[in-house]
Amino acid sequence: MAANYWESTQRRNWQFTREQLEDLRKKLEEEDQNLVQMYPLPAVRHLSIYFNQQVARLGKRLGVRQQAMATAQLYIRRFYSKVEIRRTNPYLVIATAVYLACKMEECPHHIRLVVSEGRTLWPDFFSSDTSKLGECEFFLISEMSSQMIVHHPYRSLTALQGIFSLTQEESALAWSIINDHYMTDLPLLYAPHTIAIMSILLALVLRPNTTGIQSAGSSAGNIASAAHAALSSAGQTKTGNEKPGGGARTKVQKLANWLAESNIDIEAIVDCTQEIVSFYEFQEQYNEKLAREQINRFVKARGLDK
Repeated sequence: MAANYWESTQRRNWQFTREQLEDLRKKLEEEDQNLVQMYPLPAVRHLSIYFNQQVARLGKRLGVRQQAMATAQLYIRRFYSKVEIRRTNPYLVIATAVYLACKMEECPHHIRLVVSEGRTLWPDFFSSDTSKLGECEFFLISEMSSQMIVHHPYRSLTALQGIFSLTQEESALAWSIINDHYMTDLPLLYAPHTIAIMSILLALVLRPNTTGIQSAGSSAGNIASAAHAALSSAGQTKTGNEKPGGGARTKVQKLANWLAESNIDIEAIVDCTQEIVSFYEFQEQYNEKLAREQINRFVKARGLDK
């Protein structure tokens, strides 16, 4: 087991560029173009939102803690980077990912209980046969090459919140942003500490907004501009165009100065910020009913619910 992210299989085998990730997905669809054309699916982001909702529903019934649910979501994202979704029963994959994540995060649930709750949530698409979940568990483990250890941004957030004197509200907002980033490709693109810094930056930029992150969509451009201004300040300081201030007057300035003195890739944080802000805008177009119908259609038509 890798003690830290830098020595982990996550960094060595499960961190991609956008181009690599796009190629993986394109190859999966090209393997059976007839299947893809016959059963159209929602955009990847909308699929991710739907899967997140189902993981949350099952997690709530089982009393699963947030980190285990985050691990489950990353397992699902990794698995579907290797396997075409239309060849699987997503409800079985979701339940299996939660079951497996709970084992790995040392909060296990009995297989019969997971199957029972899955059957309650998705009665028309989920078998009561526990061996189906057991088989799917081996399928997931195999496709992920038994590389099950996940490093999350939560630990980095906990370590950094004291450095930047985050209030309880700011920390909660940053935590919420980290939860949301599992509905994007960011966990497969960037290191956990980069995600954590992005969440702190956005939490500080959003701080005056008392209604929280979900209201960000209407002012996404303003949020992105404010975040980029802070990062731009850090970038100028790092390249020597601007001297760091003796004492940061605000937390955002303090973060910018801290970044300027660090070896952290500011361009990566810029990209993360753009991605999550774009996701919040895209989220407003999400249609749960349509996503559910498109998934249910291919599961039933292909007999994957048996």
